Amino acid sequence: MSALDALQRDGEDVVLYSADAVVHLEYDPKNLPSVQQVAEKQGGGNWTRFVCISDTHSKAFDVPHGDVLLHSGDLTQVGREGEMKRTMEWIYSLPHKVKVVIAGNHDLPLHRGWYDDNWKGWSGKKQDFEQIYEMLVGKRAKESGVIYLENQTAKFRVAPERREWSVYGSPWQPKFFNWAFNYKREDAEDLISKYESTDLLLTHGPPHQILDQTRRDEMVGCEALAAHITCGRLRPRIHAFGHIHEAHGAHIHSWESTGACEPLQVQNDINYPIELSSDVSEDEVLEVEQIRALSERCRQQVTERNTNPALRRTVFVNAANEPSGRTTRNPDGSRMTQFGGPKFRPVVVDLKD
Repeated sequence: MSALDALQRDGEDVVLYSADAVVHLEYDPKNLPSVQQVAEKQGGGNWTRFVCISDTHSKAFDVPHGDVLLHSGDLTQVGREGEMKRTMEWIYSLPHKVKVVIAGNHDLPLHRGWYDDNWKGWSGKKQDFEQIYEMLVGKRAKESGVIYLENQTAKFRVAPERREWSVYGSPWQPKFFNWAFNYKREDAEDLISKYESTDLLLTHGPPHQILDQTRRDEMVGCEALAAHITCGRLRPRIHAFGHIHEAHGAHIHSWESTGACEPLQVQNDINYPIELSSDVSEDEVLEVEQIRALSERCRQQVTERNTNPALRRTVFVNAANEPSGRTTRNPDGSRMTQFGGPKFRPVVVDLKD
């Protein structure tokens, strides 16, 4: 099987290939190939390994080594100091040279102003913003390579002689009950238009119709964010997000031009095909057939474009690590609940510099 095959399944491994990006979605952590092995298989050159996680909610689990850790928010359950301390002690301990972190809707105290008005509905004690913020930007954070972003751009190198990477991070998502960092959909354009074009984009919420499908089959991602990506104003090499746990997955998309392109639609059935039982309703069968047709169309685009080294590509990653939805079930029907385990692993993305 060619190294440029769009989707390879070795047993339970799921690996996505393109000319300058390789995504390890399902893998045996003990046998994950190194970035050096990937580079050699892909023809050489300098490659950088990014490890994407999200929605960790104060849980700690094994994370593959890499050059850069990308955390797309929901560091905690509700932002208590003890929760943030557990999360950040774990992140400090990880070996990645650079660790880019944003907040999510669960990290309540980090949404200043809103938290001052709403904390009583979430906690019997108001949390100390300064103490929590210090864990993200203070001395220990800096010494361990943490870069905390809130509607900001940062630049970094993994080694002095290597290329410079730019990253923009934002914790916002369309209104989701009364949690932190929410915006009304009609106000999205004003916010998203301020996002800067960078190599890497971290948002807590997904773009519309891209790994954003809920258990109720609603596609809840941001329309304005998707529009800015498909029109070409934002065209990151990695767009990492989370928020919708059950939509965990990844997709490499090769753009047909540097300008406006056809809107993208992809859900995680492209990674985890739906298996129907004999007792499902006709409506569910029809719904699954529609999802399968959409997934097949995405696969055809992958096959046709991803081997072309001249095209610009975006790796979309819903990196949520808290199990939720139909993919929490093992083939024998038992429930899989392990954070960061099968079908909810950290997503490893290798990019050619």
